[in-house]
Amino acid sequence: MPCYRCGARQTDPVRGASPWRRGVRSDAQVLICPDCQRAHDLELDACSSCGSTTLVCRLGEVECRSCGHVRSAGDGDPGRPPVPADLAAEVEAALSRVLGRS
Repeated sequence: MPCYRCGARQTDPVRGASPWRRGVRSDAQVLICPDCQRAHDLELDACSSCGSTTLVCRLGEVECRSCGHVRSAGDGDPGRPPVPADLAAEVEAALSRVLGRS
C-alpha cells in the first residue's frame, strides 16, 4: 500500500519499528510515509470521543488507539454507504470454509 499523500511505496524496513505511520482517512486505513508525516495537516479522521488521530480501521469498525472508542465505519462520512452489520460474521464464515474449520 503506498503513502496516501505522495504515492511513495514502502520498502523493506531496517530492523526495528517502521518509520511509516498508519491512519484512517474517510473511514479507510491509510499509510503515511516519513516525509509526509512532517506535514502539519494530514487530513486524517479524528476520534469523536477524544479527538486523537491514532485510529485503526478493521472489519467495518474504526477504533481509537488512545481511548478505545469504537464506531462503525461509515458513521464518520454521511455520504458513504454504511457497512453491513453482519460483515464480520460473513468474513468469519468465509474463513471457516476456506480453512476447513467446523
